[in-house]
Amino acid sequence: MSVFTAPKGIPEYFPPNSAAFLAVREKLVGAARRAGYGYVELPIFEDTTLFARGVGESTDVVTKEMYTFADRGGRSVTLRPEGTAGVMRAVIEHGLDRGQLPVKLYYAGPFFRYERPQAGRYRQLQQVGVEAIGVDDPALDAEVIAIADTGFRDLGLSGYRLEITSLGDASCRPQYRAELQDFLRKLPLDDETRQRAEINPLRVLDDKRPDVRELLADAPLMVDHLSPECREHYEQVKGHLTDLGVKFVENPRMVRGLDYYTKTTFEFVHDGLGAQSGIGGGGRYDGLMAELGGQPLSGVGFGLGVDRTLLACEVEGVTPGDTARCDVFCVPLGDAAKARLVALAGQLRARGVRVDLAYGGKGLKGAMKAADRSGARFALVVGERDLAEGNAQLKELSTGEQRALPLDGAVTGVLRALGGSDT
Repeated sequence: MSVFTAPKGIPEYFPPNSAAFLAVREKLVGAARRAGYGYVELPIFEDTTLFARGVGESTDVVTKEMYTFADRGGRSVTLRPEGTAGVMRAVIEHGLDRGQLPVKLYYAGPFFRYERPQAGRYRQLQQVGVEAIGVDDPALDAEVIAIADTGFRDLGLSGYRLEITSLGDASCRPQYRAELQDFLRKLPLDDETRQRAEINPLRVLDDKRPDVRELLADAPLMVDHLSPECREHYEQVKGHLTDLGVKFVENPRMVRGLDYYTKTTFEFVHDGLGAQSGIGGGGRYDGLMAELGGQPLSGVGFGLGVDRTLLACEVEGVTPGDTARCDVFCVPLGDAAKARLVALAGQLRARGVRVDLAYGGKGLKGAMKAADRSGARFALVVGERDLAEGNAQLKELSTGEQRALPLDGAVTGVLRALGGSDT
């Protein structure tokens, strides 16, 4: 018989490790909710043209990494490689930009890129993202960056750094682009890199090869060619970050992998992850909505990698989340005891207590082992003698301490033992 396995390059999360994955995602989205962002659920696949136009046809994402296929109607669709283009499409389609601005949204879920699988680089990657659309305000840029920083700090991470720069806008980037192309044309680049320099010269600055990086040591930098307006915008962003207590370092050579970024651009880097050190990043994208057929409104946002953030937690020895599956594990000894504990479990769950039960007629020894594996704080044991006496035995698994509770008041007794309200 053949044995099925998960597709290559796709991480899976299951108990008890899935508790940490869920905790990472919840901390990251929690910071967004506290800043007034509402949730948007996006399609897993969309029209291929949306990503080609929104992400940039010259990017590696579009040219090399997208999962694109024809559906049964012959339409070209693509599994979403990133979130911003889909959010912008939803904002335009549903008229969210016609109401109060900025439109503040967050999302979470899987995204897909065909890449060579390695630690922290997956074909199905999990992300949390936010987008603030409709207002060009440096304070909003700082808010978005601070949300990401807060999420990482809420998890207990400390070994990362925030790198920021400005990529200018249409008022200054064309002149810089021409100067950079002139510089690159004089270098002994290979044919593929030279072609990239003609299509999107900024992407050449992101080349990781040591010999190419050495050639680029004296390349002109965008941050030195900002217009007065872009310079002022950048200075205000840095000032607001300082006011918010967000530490950062400037990286004038930063180039993000997507074409739509303008002005503020940032990345969170964790050197403990090796080559795949980025745990999140984003920036402003002032022309994207108009490119996708909407109003000429600005936007700013980020995407944070849940998988990589979880790896960063492991590197730092941070354990997010509670791996316990339940608070109370019920151990029935006999059918009559099971009937009583099934009802008690339902009553406790209705009061917000996580409860599991030993199913399948396990004996006391096997059931107590299952209780230990569940991570429960208490075992609630009922046998024939307990039923006759009208009691249940509540055992604290970490200490072995055990006491009797009246069955009629077992719900109140368990709630008190857990430190909760019994009303």
